[in-house]
Amino acid sequence: MLGGDREVIIETGKLAKQADGSVVVKQGDTMLLATVVAAKEAKPDCDFMPLQVDYKEKYAAAGRYPGGFLKREARPNDSEILVARLIDRALRPLFPADYHAEVFVTVNLISADKDIQPDALAGLAASAALAVSDIPFGGPISEVRVARIDGKFVINPLFSQMENCDLDIMVAGTLDNIMMVEGEMKEVSEADMLDAIKFAHEEIKKHCQVQIELSKELGKDVKRTYCHETNDEELRQLIIKETYDKAYAVAKGATSKHERMDQFDAIEAEFCTRYTEEELAEKLPLIKKYFHDDVLKKAMRNMILDEGIRLDGRKTTEIRPIWCEVGYLPAAHGSAIFTRGETQALASVTLGTKLDEKQKDEVLVQGTEQFVLHYNFPPFSTGEAKAARGLSRREIGHGNLAWRALKPMVPVGDENPYAVRVVSDILESNGSSSMATVCAGTLALMDSGLKMKKHVSGIAMGLITDTATGKYAVLSDILGDEDHLGDMDFKVTGTRDGITATQMDIKVDGLSYEVLAKALEQAKQGRLYILDKLVETIAEPRADFRPFVPRLVQITIPGEFIGAVIGPGGKVIQDIQKTTGTTITITEADNKGVVDIFGENKEALDAALARIKAITATPEVGEVYKGKVKSIVAFGAFVEILPGKDGLLHISEIDHKRFENMEQTGIKEGDTLEVKLIGVDPKTGKIKLSRKALIKKE
Repeated sequence: MLGGDREVIIETGKLAKQADGSVVVKQGDTMLLATVVAAKEAKPDCDFMPLQVDYKEKYAAAGRYPGGFLKREARPNDSEILVARLIDRALRPLFPADYHAEVFVTVNLISADKDIQPDALAGLAASAALAVSDIPFGGPISEVRVARIDGKFVINPLFSQMENCDLDIMVAGTLDNIMMVEGEMKEVSEADMLDAIKFAHEEIKKHCQVQIELSKELGKDVKRTYCHETNDEELRQLIIKETYDKAYAVAKGATSKHERMDQFDAIEAEFCTRYTEEELAEKLPLIKKYFHDDVLKKAMRNMILDEGIRLDGRKTTEIRPIWCEVGYLPAAHGSAIFTRGETQALASVTLGTKLDEKQKDEVLVQGTEQFVLHYNFPPFSTGEAKAARGLSRREIGHGNLAWRALKPMVPVGDENPYAVRVVSDILESNGSSSMATVCAGTLALMDSGLKMKKHVSGIAMGLITDTATGKYAVLSDILGDEDHLGDMDFKVTGTRDGITATQMDIKVDGLSYEVLAKALEQAKQGRLYILDKLVETIAEPRADFRPFVPRLVQITIPGEFIGAVIGPGGKVIQDIQKTTGTTITITEADNKGVVDIFGENKEALDAALARIKAITATPEVGEVYKGKVKSIVAFGAFVEILPGKDGLLHISEIDHKRFENMEQTGIKEGDTLEVKLIGVDPKTGKIKLSRKALIKKE
């Protein structure tokens, strides 16, 4: 089969044969081993799909040693977690609704072509492993990367092709439907993004067809039987009859999240009172399931489809009330609060030196990241009474989406010498905290004085569909419950001029491009509305940095002076930093050195700058210098006129008088003299000095 213009091979039956399904996917020298294993039975009272997806890149795959003290692969890095999430989000909706056995999908990069991006093949590998197993699954699926390079769409481009890319998205889908989209863009239009998704789907169909044929050839198109749920239809109908109307009234009347949940809990508790403790112990799991799936979910969906009313009373296109504030944290380099309804993000900005840049040492990607964004979602933001323990995969994924959204608008490289870190702490959450992070991050960056190119806003869209009637409703700025109970979660970020990032998860089959186009257009209107609110709060970056931001001076020096500024073993540059209280970094490029000097005040910067300029100054004929006598020789003295630059003051150039020896001149080692540079030997570069030229002849 083909992936872009390069052949992709799926091999099975050779490796990991004790797994329920295993394949090796090859493209060029890149090889991915994917395995899947499922438990025979579900655990008792398990009413969800316990799917675990892991993606791991082996350093040996690229002939590299892992870093760190242990010299072995450790916990997954952020990139590996993000790839695992891409696979998980595409697979999870396609398992049968009543299949609750634990399923473990593992994808390992075991050989790496340094120019092939393996994440584009990981979803295909995971799906192929399921296809050659007997595990029940509604696929197959595949994932492809679509990039627009020099105006043309390319499937699964190489690393070396990405330099001129203005659209980079990962798309997952089945033979018939799109399941997941995630990626970043440089202000592209909604129509262009839709075209890219359609382009991806044509390639995905080829991948799925090959997997179907492979499954049939191996006799794995018939899946294992299972029975993981026991149901009580009489109880289901009783719950609907007794609680649906009450739940519908609460859904229509209660606008506060906690008020609504308390009233729903009260309805459920009232229904449970008809049973004894022994009966309730047996029936409670089913009561909770039916009340959630057949009462709450249907009541909310019917209210939206039939009356156009949402849980908090809004219309389908209406955005929740927004208020913003910048400069809330007085000692931070930049800060902002963004509140939309019951979702609130506090963002802070820290500007640092090149030494603060994030170091990337992945199997195929090494280097530094000048701009980073970190997202924190503590339990108190949703009123949960539990401790925050470690960083979740969800936090990494949401932070990455917000980072992608802001990245095109954050100046880096020659436009900005600072390392930039944005931290978003979610203080309240009821839907779309990642989009609140984008908005709060924009405001905080503007507040810091960093020359942010444009405002970026984000919105989360939802979808409610009824396949029986053909009705559907696209929802702007969804609540957490609308995300949980709806059929689509579609996040879009951008400026006035186009989209910068997107993330879409579809939970139903058969979403048409017509519906997707409507959702994109409705998202654009909501995004522009939110953008106006951001501009009202702060229209442009502050004219100057906040008081606590370290000041910076940047100069360029000739490449031959880099060693002189650094000194033997770093002795010179360390002395400058110690005596002036500054931080100095030097980046070499094109036979030049870019020197960044960071300091807390102007005096420190000026002192360090003067030291560096003295070292890098080029002696000029005719200039007068105040130098220090470094050594005395029989025919004159060597005088240091600039740091590291000595010239010969010949005995005949000391005075108009004639001296027989240096003792007669009275010049001693360590003396300070004013001298004039009278010549430089073109062959040797030796400097000739004169003191006589500065003395008037009698």
